[in-house]
Amino acid sequence: MRQTNEEKINRLEELKETYDRFKEKPFQLNLKRGVPGKDQLALSEPMLNILTPEDLYQETEADFRNYGVLTGIPEAKQFFSEVLEITADEVIVGGNSSLQLMYTVLASKMFLGQSDKNSAWAKEKVVKFLCPSPGYDRHFNATEKLGFELIPIEMTSTGPDMDQVEILVANDASIKGIWCIPTYSNPTGVTYSNEVVDRLAKMKTLAQDFVIMWDNAYVVHHLKEKKEHVQNVLETSKSYGTEKRVWMFCSTSKITFPGAGVAALGACKENIDWVTEVLSDQTIGFDKVNQKRHVKFLKDKKHLLQHMEKHAELLKPKFDSISNLFGNYFGEESTMLEWTEPNGGYFVHLTTMDGCADRIVELLADIGVSLTEANASYPYGVNPRNNSIRLAPTSISVEEIEAAVKAICLCVEMVSLEKELDSNK
Repeated sequence: MRQTNEEKINRLEELKETYDRFKEKPFQLNLKRGVPGKDQLALSEPMLNILTPEDLYQETEADFRNYGVLTGIPEAKQFFSEVLEITADEVIVGGNSSLQLMYTVLASKMFLGQSDKNSAWAKEKVVKFLCPSPGYDRHFNATEKLGFELIPIEMTSTGPDMDQVEILVANDASIKGIWCIPTYSNPTGVTYSNEVVDRLAKMKTLAQDFVIMWDNAYVVHHLKEKKEHVQNVLETSKSYGTEKRVWMFCSTSKITFPGAGVAALGACKENIDWVTEVLSDQTIGFDKVNQKRHVKFLKDKKHLLQHMEKHAELLKPKFDSISNLFGNYFGEESTMLEWTEPNGGYFVHLTTMDGCADRIVELLADIGVSLTEANASYPYGVNPRNNSIRLAPTSISVEEIEAAVKAICLCVEMVSLEKELDSNK
């Protein structure tokens, strides 16, 4: 039933009174970043004391306490080859940060070139990168700082809008790559369809050195019984002869300890050989002790998935609470808010009425509910519709989530009513 202007004004006054009470005694709730909760971190504490001296050195193998083994210990390469569904010789195991590996690939192609120095992207007048949006702000920030012009690409329910992507890459040689989070995308929770993966692998690109930055950060981060799986982009690209464009990444950051995890890069052998040479000038070897610790604890993909079920038991009630609270407050027919109900990953994405997102986030900050900046999931933080908000609920309790969502509902309704009343003037 539609409200009259008078009813909207009265309702708005009620909401403002509630908001003012919150302002007098603000919350202390932080839903800014996708951080594991303390109960999740506790799941991996047994790993800290799992190694014996015999695990670190044997007469016939490298001493894992010492220099060397640049591309990762064999056990870790085998473990990540199972996760990424590629061969062990297509894997490099690094330190705790997959972002660092991504940056290494892009910065090296920008300033060193892969085939020779003349192929360095920095020698070109303009270089551009495709950014499916909403997407991951750290991806966008990295490419912006490296000097790329960022081009937003609309995200659909099956992945990036491939009609838009194919037209752009086929006609512009300055477009050098695309960011992809293929499984439970940050922040929408979308998993790429087989058709999208196939089109990414076979599409014609005017830039012969085009790259797909395939950040499979949430490859095993299932929340529900339905476990979504993305088609293997490296194997798919091999069937089209485009395997050099694919760079795959993952890490244990949200599996064990974000600050003390292990990251991996996957690519065809030619790419692996090149980036190994690049890394040899940066390090003599990553933390092999930590690599061994992780492999002994997680063992293989089967045990990894069992470990992730324990994470899901802790996280699912939080995501269920968010969906139920929004559903009860706004209902299915609301024009004020849409929210995602992901099967995995770490985020819930909110779509507000156009022109409302930044105001909602500002009002929430004033009552002690901290969210990522509105529209941060778009290149340069610019979203013409100003309707995107990301929630990262993993690090706080269900009770705190309930308080935060009630505050969010309040602010969404306030700003939406103000918008509607203003448009009726």
